Amino acid sequence: MIKEAQYYKKLDSQKVQCILCPHNCIININKFGKCRVRKNIDGKLISENYAVISSFHSDPIEKKPLYHFYPGKNILSIGSVGCNLKCEFCQNSSISQSSVEEFKHAKIIYPEIIIKEAKRTRNNIGIAYTYNEPIVWYEFMLETAKNAKDEKMKNVVVTNGYINEDPLNELIPYIDAFNIDLKAFTEDFYKKQTKSSLAPVLKNIEIIKNNNKHIEITNLIIPELNDDKQIFEDMIKEIVNISGKNTIIHLSRYFPAYKMTLNATDKSTMTELFDIAKKHLNYVYLGNIKTDRGQNTYCPECNNKVISRTMYYTQINGMSNQRCLNCKTEIPIIS
Repeated sequence: MIKEAQYYKKLDSQKVQCILCPHNCIININKFGKCRVRKNIDGKLISENYAVISSFHSDPIEKKPLYHFYPGKNILSIGSVGCNLKCEFCQNSSISQSSVEEFKHAKIIYPEIIIKEAKRTRNNIGIAYTYNEPIVWYEFMLETAKNAKDEKMKNVVVTNGYINEDPLNELIPYIDAFNIDLKAFTEDFYKKQTKSSLAPVLKNIEIIKNNNKHIEITNLIIPELNDDKQIFEDMIKEIVNISGKNTIIHLSRYFPAYKMTLNATDKSTMTELFDIAKKHLNYVYLGNIKTDRGQNTYCPECNNKVISRTMYYTQINGMSNQRCLNCKTEIPIIS
């Protein structure tokens, strides 16, 4: 289904300029923006992926990953096609780097059906917009999120954070939690590896934090590209500066995917960076790796284990009313 997009300007000669994300694409008639799902049709910008569903599944909330937002609950996760970044290491490239026409397995599902399914899904808290980049699905995500909020359900966005401030500010009131994929901490990496830029992502993390929304950050560690220890520590310090010591970060192990054939990240690199992050942040987790470290949640004051995790099985056993049972320190958990 197609729907006229929000956040664009009409230009001369039937050109349009999309102002949804910092690419600010100028699009000729019958052409797409960088995301490959927003198209200029007869001088109007059209969202071709409105109500186009590529993925529809009930997931543990920890899979997003969100470890401090309703731990142990499920969330109905939905995705479409398209992305405004061009990451050569993308783990969901079959949908993120596809147009609506190219992806042959999509279904049309409208917001009211998604809301109905979320309400009857077991142990479910709401809806997560994930799998591909939900920013390029803006109109559908916003409409669905508004309807979900009316039904007292939670909305979660798993995103690269590459969006302009005005559409972000319109979206924020309807979103309860964000996981931001912070790719690296250099403009050079963003330019070469994602065809985008770092600065808007850092700014948007600050905006989300200043709006008192729950935020967790994911950083995929790629050998030779973003695993420099000093740059990594500078990134962690900037996260503390922007959003505080209690910011939750997930360090995820890279495996070869899409166009990138580098070997998987060494486990030793993951643990070294984990230790660096722990010097500055209270809550650091490891993902895509089999290890006992970086899975559980501990009180930052007395080191009491407050949440145990085995894969996606979660047990809250050391806290009550968001406080450590041992020393009563407040733990930043929403439940």
